[in-house]
Amino acid sequence: MVKQIIFTLTLLISFGLLTFSFYRVFALLRLTKPFPIKNIGARIWLVLKVAFGQTKIFRRPIIGFFHALVFWGFCVILFGSLEMMIDGVSGLEKSLSFLGVIYKFVIACGDVFALLVLVSIIIFLFRRIFIHVKRFSGIEMRHNSHTDANIALTLILLLMVSLLGMNASYCALNPSDNSTLYPIGKLLSGYISSFPDTHLVFYYNLCWWSHIILIFLFMNILPYSKHFHVFMSIPNVLLSRLEPLGKLPNMDNVTKEVKIMMDPNLAYSAPASADAPPERFGVKDPEDVTWKNYLDSLSCTECGRCTSVCPANITGKQLSPRKVMMNLRARMKEKGHHLIKDKSYNDGKSLIRDYILPEEIWACTTCNACAQECPVNINHPEMIVSLRRYLVMEEAAAPSGLNVMFTNIENNGAPWQFSPEDRLLWANDIVINKN
Repeated sequence: MVKQIIFTLTLLISFGLLTFSFYRVFALLRLTKPFPIKNIGARIWLVLKVAFGQTKIFRRPIIGFFHALVFWGFCVILFGSLEMMIDGVSGLEKSLSFLGVIYKFVIACGDVFALLVLVSIIIFLFRRIFIHVKRFSGIEMRHNSHTDANIALTLILLLMVSLLGMNASYCALNPSDNSTLYPIGKLLSGYISSFPDTHLVFYYNLCWWSHIILIFLFMNILPYSKHFHVFMSIPNVLLSRLEPLGKLPNMDNVTKEVKIMMDPNLAYSAPASADAPPERFGVKDPEDVTWKNYLDSLSCTECGRCTSVCPANITGKQLSPRKVMMNLRARMKEKGHHLIKDKSYNDGKSLIRDYILPEEIWACTTCNACAQECPVNINHPEMIVSLRRYLVMEEAAAPSGLNVMFTNIENNGAPWQFSPEDRLLWANDIVINKN
């Protein structure tokens, strides 16, 4: 009974803290602008293909395979974690065993996946500590980013060790009927089966409590870690843009003005409020982005796949698509909680210039290689173009070559500096040969 009370209190505190963390995230999302969601059927198929099928991860087949093992392993092991929580509150043991064959199959898969995840995590840690992977470095990748990754991987490693230890000690205590339930645990139990039962019970309880506390610790660290994608990646894939990557969204406020120019009656049918603040063109600060843009930044794994294929970055330009997402997340963290208290809060800084330099975003060719490569379907070019739109439409701060083109379009109706009346003068000197 004491164990149940302690566990229930630990469970409530852990999920209470997690709920508070998600409430903070939701409060920040409310500061952003709308993003329409349609065609749920296509989105579900996208989740099955990209998230659960891990199709984009397999673009790098070897390391992608090990990452997929970790993802699939977590999906299966989650069933056992749920059972542990039910057992801890109810005082039962193997509370989901009434599912019969399905239960045995899932639990056995979880035991096998625990070993596969353990091996994969060791490989990941080895790569991060001993091998210099170029895409893990960059001006945006500070020391705490690498420390964050190593802490998360170490926690997952300990989770798998405690799970295998728990299964092995359970098999040693119940040697007659668990060869199919825990195949890996059965093999490992041979090394401890000679221990006294009192030692095995202690070892089982130690691993059980270690595993469940590590789960609670890990899930509460995630919202403040780059590994928040453990929670956010599947929702981000579900809510991905379904349009072709090359399609850039129109600005609603500009579209509205164009329609009014073409049909002035529209201005009278939906008059603007005199007290409404003027709408901003493009993105200057995090409150100007859509909630999907901010969700993209929260889902960023900082894996660097986007930056590693960016032609601008490869040729030495300052642009790093990963940095754009990381900067958006950091700026919202800095300013967002002040905006919740005071909508007019202004610290004299902005996302553009203080976090992201104009030179970075103007280096983008909008080739969409970054969005194509991203394993969680982040759309970097949409964000970059929105920052450009602010510079051009609010500050007229485009590069000089573009400003000349804009002036020509405004004055001459074409990108060239010739008057429309002179456009065909080049044809005057053409000699037409008549046969």
